[in-house]
Amino acid sequence: MPMLINAAPVDEVVSLLLAGKVHQNWSSYELDSDLLTPADAWQLQLGLPNGRLPPALQEGAAVQLRIGNDLVMTGHIDDIEDAIEHGAHSLTLRGRDGAAILVDCSSPIFTRRQATLAEIVADVVRPLGLSQIRIDAAHTLSSEKVSVQPGDSAWDTLRNAAEANGLWPWFEPDGTLVIGGPDYQHPPVASLILRRDGQGNNVVRLHRVRSMAGRFSEITVLGQAHGSALQAGRHAIKVVERDSSVSVYRPRIVMDHDVDSLAAARARAHKLLLDARLQGLTLQATVKGHRSSDGLLWTPGQRLHVLSEPHDINGIYFLMARRFSGGRGRPSQTELTLKEDGTWVPDAHPRKSSPGKSKSKRSRANNKAVAVAASQSYSPISKGK
Repeated sequence: MPMLINAAPVDEVVSLLLAGKVHQNWSSYELDSDLLTPADAWQLQLGLPNGRLPPALQEGAAVQLRIGNDLVMTGHIDDIEDAIEHGAHSLTLRGRDGAAILVDCSSPIFTRRQATLAEIVADVVRPLGLSQIRIDAAHTLSSEKVSVQPGDSAWDTLRNAAEANGLWPWFEPDGTLVIGGPDYQHPPVASLILRRDGQGNNVVRLHRVRSMAGRFSEITVLGQAHGSALQAGRHAIKVVERDSSVSVYRPRIVMDHDVDSLAAARARAHKLLLDARLQGLTLQATVKGHRSSDGLLWTPGQRLHVLSEPHDINGIYFLMARRFSGGRGRPSQTELTLKEDGTWVPDAHPRKSSPGKSKSKRSRANNKAVAVAASQSYSPISKGK
């Protein structure tokens, strides 16, 4: 795999670092990152004029991906494909970030009582070789009971523990596992503009999807709490959360057979309602290059100001996902997926009286305890990726 000089601007060049060597000049590349998808993925393609593969190129090999001098992803190679057709030899590489092993592998089996979030996370990920862990929350609560069953994936166990604290797991570009949430007080990092007269436009394409599927006017959580050594069981727990933006009567009832309190049931109903609302609006914007006008790489977790006269949009949206793409003879561009601001994991950073320090990527938690009670007992259920 030769090291060549790419014709793209230096800060747009995509590099693969493998066994201490840098490889560039791809015929095509795609680098994905999505907060709702457990493992960020990448794919690189190039021709092999001499038909030789480097000895270090092996499935499972550790790699880093950079754009310019900025680290984008740390992970491993999943697939290696080399094809010969009409005398031409081509190579395709695919891989994912550090979440891949958590998605693919089963969780260690254990049962814990009165376990902290840090203890649960360590029990899940350290046996799988992950040691860089950061919990971005000043306060977390103990779970009364955590029981992992055979076959539960490590990712589902980790995700359920994070969600019980009103948080979410992801991997930083350097490979650090972070349990935290977005900071909706952080100012927008850029503006996306689409005017009818073309003045100041910086968007190649803007696609809006509005949907009623999966939206609900009200969600009712019915539950009960099992008794413990410290308190008696509770029955007939009922909480109703309503979404006034849904004008049609669309009710949903959810049964929760192990909810510890009325507050926990209310948090569950509120989360389900916001999850449904999250699906109701999606903006997909295609822009040139991989950076904002200030030179920042587009990164999930950023907040963007969107002005589109044809769509009658003028507001702030949350960057949920992005895809870098380009290659030899192809324009470098980024596809941005935006969602309604403030609807995804909203309780990770409750509002403060004064603004905090600037945060990177998906931000650090403030000093207030997370809003969802983590004391609820749960038994993770495996789901597909």
